[in-house]
Amino acid sequence: MQLAALSAVGSLIWGTILAAMRVGPVPLMRGLGAAYVNTVRNIPLTVIILFASLGLNQTLGVTLGGGDSFETINFRLAVLGLVLYTSAFVCEALRSGINTVPVGQAEAARAIGLSFGQVLRLVVLPQAFRSTVGPLANVLIALIKNTTVAAAIGVAEAAALMKDMIENEAQLLLISAIIAVGFVILTLPTGLILGWVGKKVAVKR
Repeated sequence: MQLAALSAVGSLIWGTILAAMRVGPVPLMRGLGAAYVNTVRNIPLTVIILFASLGLNQTLGVTLGGGDSFETINFRLAVLGLVLYTSAFVCEALRSGINTVPVGQAEAARAIGLSFGQVLRLVVLPQAFRSTVGPLANVLIALIKNTTVAAAIGVAEAAALMKDMIENEAQLLLISAIIAVGFVILTLPTGLILGWVGKKVAVKR
């Protein structure tokens, strides 16, 4: 859960920045944002996680902190990999929400002297977030499931724990069922709650 929570916060922050880049007035920033999103969305998450561990840590010595244990370093790198991957999907969800905001509202805000950043922060993004609670909930649920990929670099998430238990107890069917039920318990209420919130805060046009 800690891995999913930290990755969700980081993905939301970086995804919002990417969305701002993609709808911004600077062509270079739009191009960089589009290139990032299109590239990351077409790379398997496993490759990104392994790059964070093998490329950044073992090759370049990046630890994202002090000289802690192997497990702690890989946990940080797993968060980084999940953030880099998930933020691309957060960006596209937010961008679809931004596109639902009437252009006239942004033009009116600029007419009274607000900068692009102020228009985005005060007028556009609040409405975009309200209209994309559903899509963002789907991204969050996918993120929770994707934490199992972190087992590829030894992070003690569900998949890694299941592997250890199977090796020790040889009860493959039972343990797999327990892990599956655990994910249902995590993701089903999340989807229902966020779906309810989405209906409550949806912008009616």
